[in-house]
Amino acid sequence: MDSTLITMETIDELGELVGKKPEIAAITARAMRGEIDYPQSLRQRVSLLAGLDEDGLLEVYESRLQLTSGAETLLAACRRHGVKTLLVSGGFTFFVERLRKRLGIEYAIANTLEVSRGRLTGGLVGEMVDAEAKASKFRGIVKQLGATKEQTVAIGDGANDLKMMAEAGLSIAFHAKPVVRAQASCALTWSGLDGVLNLFE
Repeated sequence: MDSTLITMETIDELGELVGKKPEIAAITARAMRGEIDYPQSLRQRVSLLAGLDEDGLLEVYESRLQLTSGAETLLAACRRHGVKTLLVSGGFTFFVERLRKRLGIEYAIANTLEVSRGRLTGGLVGEMVDAEAKASKFRGIVKQLGATKEQTVAIGDGANDLKMMAEAGLSIAFHAKPVVRAQASCALTWSGLDGVLNLFE
């Protein structure tokens, strides 16, 4: 989701509401480049959100969240051709579920922020969505649909997408970090998400 389907990192924007965007953004950038352990980095970043009023989530969704150029064109083409879509995110269900419904995406997986008395606690609920969880969900949906690997595509931008991308017949690095571009089937660095359509007849 973050920096792929949408133009921002939601956790960085939430960080701004608690005056900690530079600290959180720096950790995010290091995690996406694969320089630090993703689960550890997520726990660090989420802990910095402790005390944020739950209304801040809606504020970010309504006033800051923007779809990446070409996102709706790509998803409309997928629907026309019967392609099922899965939105995976190390981000949060609050945003992912709203986008899934709004855009007609069939499947999704994300982390759930813990809330107590209307404020974020700085923790997560349930199992963390890390690189392995993304790959596992991808494999599970492929199996559920009875698809072959050759019938699948994965799009990502950060190091925590690499395991999932390795499961796909075609992996696309979208405006991605160097470590991701180096391992993907192909890379889109200048186009919008609709550029993916040019890879297919």
